Amino acid sequence: MPSRALDWIPGELAALEARGLRRRLEPMGTAQGPVIGLSGHALVNLCSNDYLGLAADRRVERAAAEAARRYGAGAGAARLVVGDLLLHHELEERLARMKGTPSALLFSSGYHVNAGVVGALVGPGDAVFSDEWNHASIIDGCRLSRADVHVFRHRDVDGLASLLAASRARRKLVVTDAVFGMDGDAAPLVEIVELCERHGAMLYLDEAHSTGVLGATGSGLAEAMGVTDRVDVLMGTLGKALGSFGAFVAGSRELTDWLTCRARTFVFTTALPPASCGAAIAALDILATEPERRARLDVLSARMKAGLEALGFPMKAVVAPIFPVVLGEESRALEASRRLRERGFHVKAIRPPTVPAGTSRLRVSLTASHTPDQVDGFLAALKDVL
Repeated sequence: MPSRALDWIPGELAALEARGLRRRLEPMGTAQGPVIGLSGHALVNLCSNDYLGLAADRRVERAAAEAARRYGAGAGAARLVVGDLLLHHELEERLARMKGTPSALLFSSGYHVNAGVVGALVGPGDAVFSDEWNHASIIDGCRLSRADVHVFRHRDVDGLASLLAASRARRKLVVTDAVFGMDGDAAPLVEIVELCERHGAMLYLDEAHSTGVLGATGSGLAEAMGVTDRVDVLMGTLGKALGSFGAFVAGSRELTDWLTCRARTFVFTTALPPASCGAAIAALDILATEPERRARLDVLSARMKAGLEALGFPMKAVVAPIFPVVLGEESRALEASRRLRERGFHVKAIRPPTVPAGTSRLRVSLTASHTPDQVDGFLAALKDVL
């Protein structure tokens, strides 16, 4: 007979259901793209982080297949055991060049980076300073580090300055998202860099949502602000604008050597599969040679931003193709999502704990593969639903 130790779960699921907080998986029948198949319906996809439209690009697919044919389906082990492939090093060299740093180190996911790197840099007796709207993986990484965690109000430079000035910790680490994934706004990076330099603090910048999108070459927010060489740790993902899977840290050679020895989520995890690496290398080629993709994304984003502002949603702070349509209560966001789906648009309702209570929303995101007609059609449907 199965154990009855889990009999508490059905009641807790029912409680989540009653509060509009239960989550369910919904498998797609198609690849990522501006239009996807869900439950037999073709829907305009306004949920994806595939910002440059590369996840289903034929060149990226072919590169993934070729890497798998040459190196196999999986790496077989952690990098430090026998999973270290020449392909991993080739990709790391390409990522370092793209980020403008001496070195880069691959991790198996963005969550692995944030959960493991913070604890490799600070520990008991140290202090970490984290924006209150940072991603959950950063929050977990701060907790796991066992350093003293100081949370400052979102984008509050003065608050961060006060916390840094008051700290007597052995080491200090400031960690912030570059672009915040639920709001599309950016960290005040130049001011934070100056604070870190003044107080002798390390700076960790999560560029998951800005890599491939911002900057003259798509390197990210640090490039856009001209401070790449003043940021100690640059984190980026392969699974958003680069259309693949995995993540990386870019910085000095000493940093990546240290993380190779001390980042537990690197040391104790099977290496990235070859197909993901091959796909990412192809995506980097496209990023470098097709700037028109980012230009097209900028034009579409400006169109969406203007349309949402006309409907009364504040978008002034938005700097990336992420648009928060904040509706308040969970039930209102869920109902709006349902009604938009009836009109042919797939936009997920985002609810606590992903966002603060009372700020449930539709998180609208664009890719370079969308069209102006799809943007206009969504805006008209949203106006009708509201």
